[in-house]
Amino acid sequence: MGNKKIILATNEFYHIFNRTIANEIVFNNRHHLNRVLSLINFYRFKAPLSYSKFQSLAKEEKEKMLSSIYASSPLVEIYSFAFMPNHYHFLIKQLQDNGINDFISNFQNSFAKFYNKKYDRKGSLFCHSFERVRIETEEQFIHVSRYIHLNPVTSYMIKIEETDNYSFTSFPLYLGKKSLTFINTEFILNHFKTSQSYKEFVYNQSDYQRKLQEIRHLLIDNTKV
Repeated sequence: MGNKKIILATNEFYHIFNRTIANEIVFNNRHHLNRVLSLINFYRFKAPLSYSKFQSLAKEEKEKMLSSIYASSPLVEIYSFAFMPNHYHFLIKQLQDNGINDFISNFQNSFAKFYNKKYDRKGSLFCHSFERVRIETEEQFIHVSRYIHLNPVTSYMIKIEETDNYSFTSFPLYLGKKSLTFINTEFILNHFKTSQSYKEFVYNQSDYQRKLQEIRHLLIDNTKV
């Protein structure tokens, strides 16, 4: 199980996870996913205003602000993600002090406000403290990325061959089937000859099950994630 007291150190890699309160289903449609991806891209930087206020700006003001934001140094580097109906996973590197806390806090708060307004709901949406585990080696990093990408398969939501185009994870980006500029795929793909080699690595269920026991302490999933 992840240790909530683990220090989030700059230039270290982490597996980040959190779920919704009472396991409420929130990441279950394209509209919500589009909002999530926009928030990730916006809040991976130190934004001078909230995303909702940013949305109210005129087109020219938006473009000017985005140029300024994207020219600054990001808080985090994101390598993999998975959005399950009631929880999410990130494989992430902290680039600035307190970067992960700021990113996750802004992302969660902004999505909660969007969700609450849409469904006339009040109160917190996510558990107060997100889980975190520090990734200790490059080998662990690669295996945790596979674990994240296979989350929908191991939860019996989709078949493994459907992962290639499943937009609720970053896996299609690794195959070149979709594009998101804020996901760094190079770090992992540099460990493989081709993207097809990484696909075969992810698809290799027997090897996955064997390695799963070795990286269990990195998966924060005694809660059936």
